[in-house]
Order: sequence, then structure tokens, then C-alpha cells
Amino acid sequence: MALIKDEDIQLVRERARIDEVVEQYVTLRNAGGGARKGLCPFHDEKSPSFNVRPAQGFYHCFGCGVGGDSIKFLMEIEGLPFAEAVERLASKYGVQLRYEEDTTRPSGPRRDPRQRQRLLEAHRHAGEFYAQKLVSAAEAQTARQFITDRGFDQSVAEHFTLGYAPKDRQSLTGHLRGMGFSEDELVVAGLARRTSGGTFDVFQGRLLWPIKEMTGEIIGFGARKLFDDDFMAGKYVNTSETPIYKKTQVLYGIDLARRQISGASQAVVVEGYTDVMACHQAGVTTAVATCGTAFGEGHARILRRLMIDHDAFRGEVVFTFDGDEAGQRAAVKSFEGDQEFVGQTYVAVEPRGMDPCDLRMADGDAAVRELIASRIPLYRFVLENTLKQYDLDRVDHRVDAVREAVGLASAIRDASKVDAFLREIAGRVGVEVEQVRSEHRKHAGGGGKGAAAPAAVRPSGESFGAPKFADEREALKAIAQYPHLAHRFATELDENDFTHPVSQQVWRAFAAQEWPQAPDSSWISRVSEHLPEELRPVLSRAAVEPLLAREQTTGQVVTSTLYRLQTLTLGRHIADLKSRLQRTNPVDEVEAYNRMFGELIALEQQHRELRERAVGGDVPA
Repeated sequence: MALIKDEDIQLVRERARIDEVVEQYVTLRNAGGGARKGLCPFHDEKSPSFNVRPAQGFYHCFGCGVGGDSIKFLMEIEGLPFAEAVERLASKYGVQLRYEEDTTRPSGPRRDPRQRQRLLEAHRHAGEFYAQKLVSAAEAQTARQFITDRGFDQSVAEHFTLGYAPKDRQSLTGHLRGMGFSEDELVVAGLARRTSGGTFDVFQGRLLWPIKEMTGEIIGFGARKLFDDDFMAGKYVNTSETPIYKKTQVLYGIDLARRQISGASQAVVVEGYTDVMACHQAGVTTAVATCGTAFGEGHARILRRLMIDHDAFRGEVVFTFDGDEAGQRAAVKSFEGDQEFVGQTYVAVEPRGMDPCDLRMADGDAAVRELIASRIPLYRFVLENTLKQYDLDRVDHRVDAVREAVGLASAIRDASKVDAFLREIAGRVGVEVEQVRSEHRKHAGGGGKGAAAPAAVRPSGESFGAPKFADEREALKAIAQYPHLAHRFATELDENDFTHPVSQQVWRAFAAQEWPQAPDSSWISRVSEHLPEELRPVLSRAAVEPLLAREQTTGQVVTSTLYRLQTLTLGRHIADLKSRLQRTNPVDEVEAYNRMFGELIALEQQHRELRERAVGGDVPA
């Protein structure tokens, strides 16, 4: 198992400016004091609370609490593991990564950091080649007619960057080899296939939909059969699994829909590429589709992240299925994975069995919007299909139907609606509602899907956000943002200068690092690695939130803030010493009393000097 060298990771952090990385996804504006601000991509908000500080190399949202460096941002926004996020940024910002063996894990294949970029470049050129052929090639008339017959014009085809793969078996292969790509690269990319007779294009004589990541980079293609002599049997065929394309981890249209999904906290999952196009043209711009596979856990993770689907903020997922038996099976399959979401899941089924593309051609854009608006909870749709399996005229079937149906109640996120659903089951089956409630209690109590989860454990003690800890918060901000100015306090401060467990732990993480002598954008990232996950938002907030001090220079702000912290520590020592003096008899314990009194005089003098420095923000030479 190969690991990326730490020094190369730090170099990636330094070169991948946080504002440049974030601006690929978020529009930022200047907010003063070197900070930039925009709407958070991780939760819905009307006013910007997402802050980026390029000098510190960190971001933090004061709305939802997320924060981190450029690597963390790419991991969160794209759902990537750490190593892949580092490699993407290294490729983009010209860092040559080196690897070392991880002796704590079994050996495995070494990662090639250049491979991903080469495969992406090959797909970009392939996309451009296919798009040009769709417009200019005479044989592509069948493809162009297909697009027109589905109710789309050329501008729509360009918006979705559709393409055409010529029938010539080596059309793309020859084009890309002429651009310097090797046969091995094209085969690994899934653009070419190797046989005993040579290397040939994977797609021939097909209409193509580029499958893209959120950033808009092409990682694969979906291809539709056009001609009877097509050597591929399937009407729709997708790129095979490659190092950059995993069909269980990508959604078609996510590059166009991600901002709308995040803003509306809603995702519409359709079944085909033309359905995505139809929805977007009809104004349902949150539509995406899986790529030749059933909706699964990897797809759910993508949508959850975009919608910030968690206990405090819940999204809405709408599945569209054909009204036939296959569509019903797909709905039941989706329901089995329903627990992936905290928010409610819905289903929209057109009564005549039309998919969104057919519906748009038949009844227009408004009909597509109405279909999505008429969605019903997925559990209710599945209930109907569940009850169809039983002969409700028979007593034993009614009992079995109730037992199976109450399990669906676990999918209802709003607890206040559970009892109404149980009454609905009773009415549909034709039994007393108490019988259904009794079965539901048994189901929940037996550890089924409806079993109640234990209450979350909350940390005890006062909140670090309390006013009494304001000076400690300011000190952390000063150190986080200006360590090169605060470094001289490294030997003067210690854990006892902080009184809250949170600030103490963050200080320990600071103290464990080598303090920079100049501005260092990788400082926060190094500190973050020494903190548990739950405290990293505290650090990210400290890294971006403006200091409250009003001294004229940054140096004065930092020294004033940290002198203030030391002043408070001395104040506590003085108060403790005065208390001990009051408990000491000056006659019977003369020596101890005089020693403590002398110590008190010295501390009070030191306290006055520190207080003067704190007020003036003096910066010693």
C-alpha cells in the first residue's frame, strides 16, 4: 500500500489556494479583512455565511459549521477519499507526488497520480470529437433525427454536449493517438477495446451522452443504438468500469443539477438520459439519472451531501418510475434503500405509464412539472403494491398484510404522521386500527426498522460559545490566523491559560506543531490533523472569523489579544492567592503569610504591566 509523502501533501495545500478551489463551485465576493464570502454549497441559505480566508487556507460556514482546507473541501464537495482528493489537486496545480510504502497495511498496487489526469484529458478530447461529429458528419443524421424526434433542438443537444460516434471502427482511436495518447491509455479509459485483430473504438455508430462529474469533467459515456447492424446488442450501453468511472458512484446530469439540488434541497431521480433532458427543459432542473444501474448507496451519498440531508436539515428525493411492473419493482427496490436518507422520499408515477420525455412530447413542459408536483410518499406507493399481494377477503391474508405493512411506517420521517398512516393501513385492509397499532408496537419493540434509536449523548458542562469564554475564543482566532505573529507566545502560554476543555484541546494541537516564522497557509491543516473530528469545526471557525480587537495593526491585534488572555490567567492566580491569604493567620503563620503577601505584590505588578500591554497592543522589539 503506497502513501503520499507528507511534504508533498503540504505542498498541495500551499499551491491549491482555497479560494481558487472553492470558486469552482461557489461564487465568492470580497468581505473585507482578506476574507471572501458566498452561499454555502453544503446547505440552503438566503444570505451568505460561507467564509473563505485565502491567507489561512481555510473555509468555514457559520450556518452549518463545516470547515477545512482545500483538500477537505474537495473531499466533501465531490465525495472523494483523502488520497484521491490530494491527487486531483496535485494534478491541477502541478505537484509531482511521491509515494512511500505503508508498512502497517498489506502491499497493493501503487497509485499513478498522472493516470487520472491523462484519462480525463482523453475523455475531454473524445467529448469534443464526438460533439463535432454530431454536428458535421453526414452519417450522424440518424442521431440528429433521434434528438429531434424526442422533442429537442440543436441548442439542447449542445447544452448537454451530446455527441455521435462514427461507424468507422478506429475513428476516435486514430484521432486520440494522433494527439499523443497511447493505446494502453485508451483501453484503460474505456474508449477503446483490444482484440486479436487490433485496437478499436468502443462506441461505433451510436448517439452519446457524456457522463460528467460535478466539476463538468467527462469520465464516461452513455450510448444509444441507432442502426440495426450495431455489433452491440444493448439499446443503451455505458462505459465499462475504469479508474475514473464507477457507475455506482455517479449520476448523469449532476454537473448541471448540483447547485439546484443544493438550493432546493430536492433531487428528482429519473430513469434515462432523455428523461433528464426533458425535466431540465421543463424547468425541473434538479433531475438526475443513474447510469445503467439501480439507484444505490453510492448515489444516495452524493445526494445526501448536496442536500445536507441530516437530522437538522432534511432533503427530499423524488423517484420517477414507469407505471408498469418493472417500474413497480424499481420503486420497491428504492424503498429498500430508503433508510439512506433522513429526509422524505417520494415517487411520481404517470398514470399512463409515460416517462418524463414521453410526457413532455405528448402534453408539454407543464405536464412534467405537474408530474413531479403530484408526487406521493414512497411508503404509500409501496403500501399499495404490498397490499396487492394479498387476498384481503381472507382473514389470514389480512393478518399477514398488516404485519408486512406496519414495517413501512419506519420510512415516515415525521413521527406525527405515523398514527395517520397506521389508520390508513387499517382502512385499506379492513381491520380495527388498534390491531394495526398493536402490530406496529411489536415491530418497533422487536428491533425492526421502526425501533427507536437511543437518544444522542450530549457533552456536559458549559458551552464554549458562552460569553465567559469570549477571550479564549479570541486567543484561538489570533493564533489560528497569525501564528507567525503569535509564535513568541508559544513559550509563555500553556494549557492553564485556557479554562474550557475545548480551548485546552485546541491549544494542545497548536503547541504540538512547529510554529511558523512567516505566513503559512498549511498551518491550520497541520493543526487540524491533531484534533478529533468533532473539534475541527471549532478550529475552522477560528481560522476565518474576524478578530474583535480594534487596534490599528495586525501585530497589535494579536499581541493585545494574547496579553489579555495572560492577564486573565494572572487575575485567577491573584484571586486564588488572596483567598489563601485570608485563610492564613498572620500571627501564627508569619513566614507563610509574608511569602504569600510578597508574591501577591509581585503578581499584581505583573498584572498591571500586562493589562497596559493588552490595552495598548504593544509589540516588543
